[in-house]
Amino acid sequence: MTQRRRLFDQLDGPKPFELAMMILSLIAVTIMLFLAFGDLSDQTHKLLFFIDTSICLVFLGHFFYCLFRSKHKLQYLKHHWIDFVASIPAIEPLRAARIFQVLRVLRLIRTSRSLLLPLLKQKKEATFASLLVAIVAILSLSSVLILIVESGVDSANIHTAEQAIWWALVTISTVGYGDYYPVTTVGHIIGGLVIISGVSFFGVVSGYMASVFVAPDEDEIKETQREHREQIKFELQQALARMEANQKQMEQNQQLLLNEVKKLSQQINDKK
Repeated sequence: MTQRRRLFDQLDGPKPFELAMMILSLIAVTIMLFLAFGDLSDQTHKLLFFIDTSICLVFLGHFFYCLFRSKHKLQYLKHHWIDFVASIPAIEPLRAARIFQVLRVLRLIRTSRSLLLPLLKQKKEATFASLLVAIVAILSLSSVLILIVESGVDSANIHTAEQAIWWALVTISTVGYGDYYPVTTVGHIIGGLVIISGVSFFGVVSGYMASVFVAPDEDEIKETQREHREQIKFELQQALARMEANQKQMEQNQQLLLNEVKKLSQQINDKK
């Protein structure tokens, strides 16, 4: 059991947020390609630009968070400056630099011995990272699809990028204000899928928040286990010290007995 746990702890591989940033990087590069080469309407182009900017803000937040947590900040900047450059919003050609982020994570995946077990080891981080990717992917895909499907219909009321994003937000949250709604059959199907995704999403969020506040923190568990190991080690050292002292005392008593036996033998021989 101990050997298996050691092997589990030594498993390397990309962290959950590294995988999340890789997926978001692929989304950002795809959006960049559509913006650069796609035959898009003005509102669709505007919507994709909004989504691209939002993803860039996520990248910048992750970059500065990792920089703040890094013990060697200059070393981190030296190896990750390209991530900062590729996260600058409103400059579409820079998004192509996200390919380096994708390649770096793919190299980690290829060289790692296991991908699933490190994620299971960091359950909370993996859950939060997957929720981040899910919300970005659902909002992006649903808003783009609903705008494309509804924008050319006479009776539709979703015609702009802002309206599509607002509809996606209120639909995934299952609030449904009713100010904007799909009127086509395909739009209804998209809305139904977004509602189902939203219910599942917030169910996972509720479970995640419960695990954060109710379940014991992993750091506290590790600290408790470390203190327990130190206590057991101390008690073992004390027991070994007592055993050594008892052994020395027994050896001294044995020597005293041997000396007494020799004296008695000497006295008997002298009387003879």
